[in-house]
Amino acid sequence: MKKILIIEDDSSIAELERDYLEINDFECEIAARGTTGLEKALAENFDLIIIDIMLPGMDGFEVITELRKKKQTPVIFLSAKNTDIDKIRGLGLGADDYMTKPFSPNELVARVKAHISRYDTLTSKSGDVITVGKLMIDKDAHKVTVDGKEISLTAKEYDLLLFLAENPNHTFSKEVLFDRIWGMDAIGDVSTVTVHIQRVRDKINTENERYIETIWGVGYRFNI
Repeated sequence: MKKILIIEDDSSIAELERDYLEINDFECEIAARGTTGLEKALAENFDLIIIDIMLPGMDGFEVITELRKKKQTPVIFLSAKNTDIDKIRGLGLGADDYMTKPFSPNELVARVKAHISRYDTLTSKSGDVITVGKLMIDKDAHKVTVDGKEISLTAKEYDLLLFLAENPNHTFSKEVLFDRIWGMDAIGDVSTVTVHIQRVRDKINTENERYIETIWGVGYRFNI
């Protein structure tokens, strides 16, 4: 049974989400505060987390920021905040999806199922090898192949591809990628991310497969 964490301070909404999910054979836990929700998310293994933005203790943006430092559990924001800026920020911080209130409980269930299924089954990981379609990343050998042919990548191109592939379906802003990949060695500005993304795409994309997607106004994500 898949396990869902609902971080929502409105008990009637949280119970509605829980009821529909439990009818569909999910096990659910509810946390009414952002701090409590984060503690649960880090201490236990959930298959997906639904987070409201306006929460007591710490808001949803703060919760996902701290969560993403340790875990890549699929996250759906479900919030009354429906401006583009909130959606862009939520996706940029690593959320997989964003729904606004009022919402269709059946649509929520459908999205939960889709994200869990995608996360569980579409990426094949065996030891230190990541395989997605014709792309294979062998972390031990520090080698990338596409359809059996080895691809030559610079150190930063490899690090960028590996980071995205290890965090599939999560959208990262250029700023986050710049910080994660270049870090203390950073020289220049975030525009270098765009250049490196294009170089990696040119090397790994095939006629039928496009691995790295641009989310306009938000950033980039590795699709599976």
